[in-house]
Amino acid sequence: MSNTQQLQDFVQQVRRDIVRMVHAVQSGHPGGSLGCAEFLTVLYQDVLDYSTDFNMDGNNEDLFFLSNGHISPVYYSVLARSGFFPVKELATFRKIGTRLQGHPTTHEGLPGIRIASGSLGQGMSVAIGAAQAKKLNGDTKLVYSLHGDGELDEGQIWEAVMYAAGKKVDNYIATIDYNHQQIDGSTNDVMPLGDLKAKFEAFGWIVLEVKKGNDVESIKNGLKEAKSLTGNGKPVCVLLYTEMGNGIDFMMHTHAWHGKPPSDVQLEDALNQNPETLGDY
Repeated sequence: MSNTQQLQDFVQQVRRDIVRMVHAVQSGHPGGSLGCAEFLTVLYQDVLDYSTDFNMDGNNEDLFFLSNGHISPVYYSVLARSGFFPVKELATFRKIGTRLQGHPTTHEGLPGIRIASGSLGQGMSVAIGAAQAKKLNGDTKLVYSLHGDGELDEGQIWEAVMYAAGKKVDNYIATIDYNHQQIDGSTNDVMPLGDLKAKFEAFGWIVLEVKKGNDVESIKNGLKEAKSLTGNGKPVCVLLYTEMGNGIDFMMHTHAWHGKPPSDVQLEDALNQNPETLGDY
């Protein structure tokens, strides 16, 4: 268990990792990565029960599946700094021969990565399958997943939402990164999601909202509540209200940084806003 300051220091270093990785190869997705830095930090530093002695079966461990795989920079940073692989390997992001591909894949054998998640919409189906396998195996641990709100445009998501409720997959918590932005603009402009809470509830899910999705204490409390709601015959959805590009002022309040790297000057500005806390790679 980590205290608030430890979590905030972790988040700040993760932000530095994100912008440095994307800048170094002038490729990648900083916006959504920054928006989910607090969530993934809390998840791996405070919530999940896991072993860094990684194996794909994940027996008697909580499992996490990243569905919106383009936010790989934040995922790699959190995994490395949680002990899954050397932090110095972050310097190989998106380079030839790296295990840190732009979208996570499994054939490189990178510890912590359980699925290839380049194609949006598939992670929930995989997570549900893993949750059902745990039930069949008598494994009482939980399965978690993360999805972008723009990803909900994918029809496979809603098939999975219907299936999970219909089959009473109640050892599963799906979190939606509800930043109201996607690659082409606001979700309200591209494909309005309407009342997302009511939608999930209509499909038979338990839904809770974390309105301060970039606040570590709010996330801790939200995930604690979500965990307490498992085992009741329904899957659980967490609507996490985040800000794309959070923690770097010129990347916030816009979809523009969904997949755009910072320049040299912009990198310096971003790093000045997030001083080193845990040591750069």
